[in-house]
Amino acid sequence: MVLNRRLEESEGPPTLEDTQAQLAYLIAGTDVFYSLFCGAAIFLMQCGFAMLCAGSVRQKNVKNIMLKNLLDACGGALGFWAVGFSLAYDSGGAFVGTEGTKFFLNGYDNYIDFFFQFTFAATAATIVAGTVAERCKMSAYLCYSIFLTAFVYPVVVHAIWNGEGFMSAFADDKFLGVGMIDFAGSGVVHMTGGITALCAAIVLGPRLGRFYDEDGNVLDTPVDFPAHSVALQVLGTFILWFGWYGFNPGSTLSISPENYGAI
Repeated sequence: MVLNRRLEESEGPPTLEDTQAQLAYLIAGTDVFYSLFCGAAIFLMQCGFAMLCAGSVRQKNVKNIMLKNLLDACGGALGFWAVGFSLAYDSGGAFVGTEGTKFFLNGYDNYIDFFFQFTFAATAATIVAGTVAERCKMSAYLCYSIFLTAFVYPVVVHAIWNGEGFMSAFADDKFLGVGMIDFAGSGVVHMTGGITALCAAIVLGPRLGRFYDEDGNVLDTPVDFPAHSVALQVLGTFILWFGWYGFNPGSTLSISPENYGAI
């Protein structure tokens, strides 16, 4: 660290200003590392979803569902980096950010902030993967991943997590007089992903051969599609469980302020 070298080269003991500056560097670095670790744990949930989905489908569809989970991470990153992050966290509007200062990051250099928020966006997108398993084309799923992270999810984020959003509890004109607080994304992330999954299930309908035969006639007894691997299901569940230890605590966005460790 430059500050350390300067202190070592200085004559005499460090001044109070030097100590305060070094403490500020230490606090900032600790908060960055905290967000990096929590973001990495959240991103690991992509692996958990992939394992859970792979274990829940038939063996012939394992490659397909694994690739869809990969597309969530890749397509979601592109959509959120290009458009979504700016719509969500720019100022200037109650519905979406209108300043346009963060499109393609556009000189925004707080990369740890972008990374942490991206992991939330990717989680919202990948919730849908299990719902559309064995019943959605790859190209359609890629378009969905990009569209959700670039346009749908950012609107919800801006409305609730941006201080200028129309539903934010921190807005000047609070929604219904109180606004909405969502600490770790139960509504912003999981409700958005869940409602999107419900819409996708309604549009796509059941898997072919599950309730209807090839001619469209209703089957007397639904065909059972057994899970491919209970081991992968359990592995995915434990990985998701671990990811929650980044999801909820990491939502403080820092660890240095007083009593943040208690959260």
